[in-house]
Amino acid sequence: MQSAGCEVWEPAESLAVMGLFEIVRHLPRLLRLRARVRTLFLAARPDVFVGIDAPEFNLRLARDLRAAGIPTVQYVSPQVWAWRQSRARSIHESVDAVLCLLPFEKRFYDAHGMYAVFVGHPLADAIPMTPDRPGARRALDIDANARVVALLPGSRRGEVARLAEEFAATARWLAAQRPELKFIAPMANAVVREIFSQELARHAPAVDVRLIEGQAQTALIAADVAMVASGTASLEAALCKRPMVVVYRLGALTAWVLRRLNLVKSKFFAQPNLLADRRVVGEYFQEEIIPESIGAELLMWLDDAERRTALEVQFARIHADLRRDAGVRAAQAILELVESRGRAVTESP
Repeated sequence: MQSAGCEVWEPAESLAVMGLFEIVRHLPRLLRLRARVRTLFLAARPDVFVGIDAPEFNLRLARDLRAAGIPTVQYVSPQVWAWRQSRARSIHESVDAVLCLLPFEKRFYDAHGMYAVFVGHPLADAIPMTPDRPGARRALDIDANARVVALLPGSRRGEVARLAEEFAATARWLAAQRPELKFIAPMANAVVREIFSQELARHAPAVDVRLIEGQAQTALIAADVAMVASGTASLEAALCKRPMVVVYRLGALTAWVLRRLNLVKSKFFAQPNLLADRRVVGEYFQEEIIPESIGAELLMWLDDAERRTALEVQFARIHADLRRDAGVRAAQAILELVESRGRAVTESP
């Protein structure tokens, strides 16, 4: 966006906060930031406001801007279909359109009488239908015959801090079972790298885990199997046609409230399972994250060629369904909204 001429008012990392209660200490800063951005947008009077992800921040901002007569769009649906479905009404009041990356999201909004467009997923456009595994291995200087496990513990500080010990312990267990295995771990940034390397030194000091800067897609394509934190990384692994195990851990209090109040309505949290509408890869939440169980499932994928092939076919179907030229479709939907609002203003008495 910056290279296209976008003026940056605040780094996107300012919004990288997860959880119901974890956000509390950041709340004063985030409220001040939203008030400042609201003032700037109201002064600028844009033709349209497009909130990209970050729904807790963007939707309230969108509601204020919409009340001031500015058309509003949310690009990337909140996971309202999974938990806190009561938010559908507030989304309806905040935005004129939701641009959905996943097909079942549009079905949810249709059922609630809201305008939504399934535009496809940008990652499905960016990742080739047939990944170049030999090329990825050459790029990372990995032997063509090596058995490789990719470790993707997340991109946010808190997320990695909650999961790094289990990732390290799983690598240690796998190395004990199969000493020939190679481990690679793409790191999203320097902060994540420091947290993860400390946990590796503490819990898997004898395991050689190669940390690389970024290059998550290349690492996934090069790997045989992957252990990934829940989120976009699990979809990325599916689009790279890689067997995986997906793990998800929230703060203990947040997880307790979600369970106690029965706020989670979705059967799955791993995106490959959501898209297939069945459990095609293992997903482990909170206390279920046991290194031996995760390691055993990864070894199953390494050893069972027939199941790997069936999974790759399933992932290819998902890839084809999401490959819609998402950027162009999103732009078209936004332009159509602006043009329709312009016609409505012109035609009003």
